[in-house]
Parts: sequence; structure tokens; C-alpha cells
Amino acid sequence: MSIPYRQDMPPPGGFESVKYKRNLPFRGPGSLAILGGVTAICAYGFYRLGKGNLEKRELHREKVWSRIHLVPLLMAEGDRDAYRRQQAALAREKEIMKDVKGWVPGSSVYNNPKYHSPEIVIL
Repeated sequence: MSIPYRQDMPPPGGFESVKYKRNLPFRGPGSLAILGGVTAICAYGFYRLGKGNLEKRELHREKVWSRIHLVPLLMAEGDRDAYRRQQAALAREKEIMKDVKGWVPGSSVYNNPKYHSPEIVIL
């Protein structure tokens, strides 16, 4: 018995063409564009750094001058505090030594007139 013979044939109109060309996607910007972008970012960064340095220098100058202008005020405040402490010490001395005859409050206990009482108060 013989089976009817049927040969496999191409479809009508033929097969599709074989795609042999490489289909690579776009890989991004070129090297000159990247170099230009990096250069622009670095230039902007150095610009901001220069502006920041100028501002920091100005703030430091302002701080120094404010401290210079505050010195007389701080010295006067220190003098007032030292005077207040001295008067409080004199009042305590008067209270403690009130029963001692011949004791002059605030007088020096040293025989040498070259001795000066300390002007710096150590807390």
C-alpha cells in the first residue's frame, strides 16, 4: 500500500528574510559629551567652593572684630565682679574679726609695703 506522498513546500510568497544584521541599542552619550558634563560639574563645584571660602573668611573677620569690640565691655564686667567680691570679702572679714582689738579690716597682714593683693580672682 502506498501512502500518498506530500512534499513540504514554502508558503506562498516565500519565507521571511533572515535577520543577520546586528541590532544594537543606543549606548548613551559620547565621550566628548561625558567629558564636557564632568568639566561643567567640576567648574561649578570650584565656583561654589570659592564663594564658600569668601563667605567663611568674611564670617571669621566679623567674629574677630566683634570680639575686639566686646573686650572693653568684658573687662568692665570683670572689674565690677572683682570689686563686688572684694567688698564681700571685706564684709566677711569685718564680721569674723569684730572681737579682735586693734584689727583694721582690709589692711595688709604683711609688713612689706611692696606686696599687692591679687587682682585676678581664681574660682
